[in-house]
Amino acid sequence: MKYASIGSILIALLSIHCLSALCAVDDFDFFYFVQQWPGSYCDSRHSCCYPKTGKPAADFGIHGLWPNYKDGSYQSKCNPDHVFDKSEISDLISSLEKSWPTLSCPSNDGLKFWEHEWEKHGTCSESELDQHDYFEAGLKLKEKTNLLQALKNAGIEPNDKFYRLESIKEAIKQAVGHEPGIECNVDPSGHKQLSEVYLCVDTSGMEIIECPILPKGSRCASNIQFPKF
Repeated sequence: MKYASIGSILIALLSIHCLSALCAVDDFDFFYFVQQWPGSYCDSRHSCCYPKTGKPAADFGIHGLWPNYKDGSYQSKCNPDHVFDKSEISDLISSLEKSWPTLSCPSNDGLKFWEHEWEKHGTCSESELDQHDYFEAGLKLKEKTNLLQALKNAGIEPNDKFYRLESIKEAIKQAVGHEPGIECNVDPSGHKQLSEVYLCVDTSGMEIIECPILPKGSRCASNIQFPKF
C-alpha cells in the first residue's frame, strides 16, 4: 500500500506538470500589432490582387496581431484543434474586409488570410482572447491608431517621395505615444519603401505599450519611399 501510494503521488505530480506545460503554450508577454501599406506590398511582389470586394482604400491595412515573448521569440499554431470558424466572426466580416483586406492572388474574399492569422497566431493568445475577441481587438486597434493621418499631420504623404525614417517614426510616436517598429521592402527598382508598422500591445489586446523589443528593420535606409496606392 505504501508503494502504491507513492506511485499515485508521482503520477499526480507528473500530471500537474504536464498540465502546466500545456497551459504555458498560451502564455505570452505582449502582442505585435502589425499594419501594412498596400502600395509597398504591391510594388514588392510579382503580383498583387485586389479582393473580390474591390480595391482597398489607400490606407494601412491590418496584417496581424501576433503574440510574442520579450526576447523576440514567439510560438505559432498553438492549438490545431481550434480551427478558423467564419460563423464566429460573422458580425465582423464587413469591417474585416475594409480594415484587414487581403492582397494575395488569385483574388479572394479574405477568408484564407484570416484563417492563416487565427490558426498561426490567434491560437497562441487564447489564454486572453477567443476567436471573435481576437479579430475584434485588431479592428479596434486599427481605429485607435490612425497611422495614415498621423503621417499626414507631419507632412508625410503616400506620393512616391522619400522621407527620413526617423521622421516617420517620430510622427507615429507623437500620435500613439510609443515608438513604432518599421519594416521596409525593396521594389524592383531597388527603392526601399515603408512597408509595415509594428506597434506593441498589452496581453489584453487593448492598450498600446512601449515595445519590449522592436523588429530590426534591416531592409530600411535612412530615407525611405512612401509609394502611392
